[in-house]
Amino acid sequence: MNDTELKTPKTARGLKTRNKLLDAAEKEFGEKGFHDGAISGITQRAGVALGTFYTYFESKEAVFRALVEHMSNRTRTHVASRVAGAPDRLTAEREGIAAYIELVRQNEDLYRIIMEAQFVAEEAYRAHYDRFARAYQKNLTEAAARGEIDPAHIEERAWALIGISVFLGLQYGVWDKDKPAEDVADAIDGFVRYGLDRQER
Repeated sequence: MNDTELKTPKTARGLKTRNKLLDAAEKEFGEKGFHDGAISGITQRAGVALGTFYTYFESKEAVFRALVEHMSNRTRTHVASRVAGAPDRLTAEREGIAAYIELVRQNEDLYRIIMEAQFVAEEAYRAHYDRFARAYQKNLTEAAARGEIDPAHIEERAWALIGISVFLGLQYGVWDKDKPAEDVADAIDGFVRYGLDRQER
């Protein structure tokens, strides 16, 4: 059992305080990075006493790992809610790309924190993408069973689709925010459906 599990709040009030600390940590690490960010900066942003921090987290490393998991869960929940009503998997892919780009634009610190995690908390970084991959594989397997997509190479295609979203989010969510997210999703829709095949559709 890790330190995050040991300090999971048992009450609604405790959960609210822990989430307040995670939101503050997101701002602290997003602005300053992990190494320059400080526990005192987190508690000041959260408006709580220093001792309150240690009620929920053992260290700066522990809150950073918890933050990566928190942001990962938030991302997956946001995208899943947006694609829940899609009539088929291919439509869900298109809507998911737009939803992800929009989320990135609303959460500017997402990329800095997740990318820094590969150097600060590699296990949390890998877990972030592993969770996405497992969910993707489940969704693709179910779609294949319904006859919506080709059933071949589910694992590899799951990782490829993750890569598409990650770099579209970086380009159009962080670097260039002018193009509407829906336009980006429309532009990539044909590629997701047909790959690089030149055959007329």
